[in-house]
Amino acid sequence: MMMKNLKFLSCAMALPSLTALPAQAAGEQKPAATDKRPNVIFILMDDAGLGDFGCYGQTRTETPNIDALAARGIRFTDMYSAAPLSSPARCGLLTGMHSGHAQIRANDEMTHRGDVWNHAEMLRDSTLEGQAPMRAGTPTLGSEMKRAGYRTAMIGKWGVGGPTSESTPNKMGFDEYFGCICQRQAHCYYPPFLWENDRRVYLDNQLLPPGTPLDDGADPMDPRSYEKYAQNTYSPDLMYERVLRFVGENRDNPFFLMWTTPIPHSPMQAPADEVQYYVRKFGDESPIEGRGYFPSRWPHATYAAMISHIDRQIGGLVEELKRLGLWDDTIIFITSDNGPAANSCSSTEWFQSAAPFRSGKGWGKASLREGGIRMPFIVAWGDRIAPQVCDHIGYFPDVMPTLCDIAGIDSPKTDGISLLPTIRGKQKRQKQHEYLYWEFPGGKGWVAVRYGKWKGLLREVKSGNERIELFDISTDLREEHDLAAEHPEIVEKMRQFIRESHTEPENPLFMMDIPFK
Repeated sequence: MMMKNLKFLSCAMALPSLTALPAQAAGEQKPAATDKRPNVIFILMDDAGLGDFGCYGQTRTETPNIDALAARGIRFTDMYSAAPLSSPARCGLLTGMHSGHAQIRANDEMTHRGDVWNHAEMLRDSTLEGQAPMRAGTPTLGSEMKRAGYRTAMIGKWGVGGPTSESTPNKMGFDEYFGCICQRQAHCYYPPFLWENDRRVYLDNQLLPPGTPLDDGADPMDPRSYEKYAQNTYSPDLMYERVLRFVGENRDNPFFLMWTTPIPHSPMQAPADEVQYYVRKFGDESPIEGRGYFPSRWPHATYAAMISHIDRQIGGLVEELKRLGLWDDTIIFITSDNGPAANSCSSTEWFQSAAPFRSGKGWGKASLREGGIRMPFIVAWGDRIAPQVCDHIGYFPDVMPTLCDIAGIDSPKTDGISLLPTIRGKQKRQKQHEYLYWEFPGGKGWVAVRYGKWKGLLREVKSGNERIELFDISTDLREEHDLAAEHPEIVEKMRQFIRESHTEPENPLFMMDIPFK
């Protein structure tokens, strides 16, 4: 349910005007005079797992609108993120590069700038916002769709640069931006401000830093003890309003919209009436402390309410597209940046959010296990595509060449393969990856390769480990049976793929001593 009569407070701290992208270069393809190319809406959730939606097997949380899109479109079963964490996943999605080539390969909060985790300081000083940036001029989904003549917008979480860097949404090809540039700021659903292009928009919420505990002496079983965490303006509702506004304003022009909602990333915060629906459904439960985020009286009910909230908003978007006569002229993608989190306020193990893969710490987000990188991926295009369940093996780098094909332009160099033949129902023309590659320098360091039915996993790279584990994920989705000793020839293939795929990163934080070079 959208909030009504939302009030913006005064805007301040405006940065200098953002520079425009260069004009179309000679030789680049121009849009046709009569532009019949489809609009594109790409919906990216945050920390949602494959098992969080009914169409992928979830039975506790209700997602009828997403399920309906999956039923009348394409539901992919073997699609992967570019990385198991927000910033590198978004970099790989935006640029079409796998994590052996990508500029950003892990979260880098750039702590050399000062106390970046101090939300009061970040409120005072915008230079503390944001994560490691991409290089100026990097081709992105935004810049390429803009080059093709699309009106472009991103609404939601950014996470690949700060507001004073050269890596902001507006400088990376998006005509319009509204949301949280800094992913740390996105970890509160009642923030004191959001960004509208190059300025802060202050909201009627007070700063309440993540990690704020219950008041001393408060009864953790009393719902009134949690009232301070729900303030006036729920940021996902503001983002949704902007989504509908952008679509309405551009109904007569081809548009590309990235809706990068922070839902369902921690903390657990959702409208009270929607939480109570699931309290009645699930029954009472124990509260959580929410260390690092916020406590929650009903964590299971709240997590489900967050998923259902974005589901209802997606349903509202579909109805608006139909009302505007854009339903058959708009391709909708739905996915998530990485697998589900397992932290002090997470309910993902209770929901089995990574199912059919293992859920829990070390098996979802921040790991290269299947639960950390295999994503829900749904494509709907009005009534123009035949419903299907598709086992094509692909990942986020495929999105760039796919959208360029849709837009009718040549793609920049990527590690991806266009999915447009599959979307058009021409599977026989669909090119296949020989293998997929990931590396992740977080924790003790990970490398992974998908090669047909085989999954190679190299863990604890930073500790000097060189032994590749091998799993047949056609029969072992939970990665429990290491078959490396039985298939040395496949293991050698994995070593070869690692040698081919790794390049040294520019950022020293992302460096690992990858073996087999």
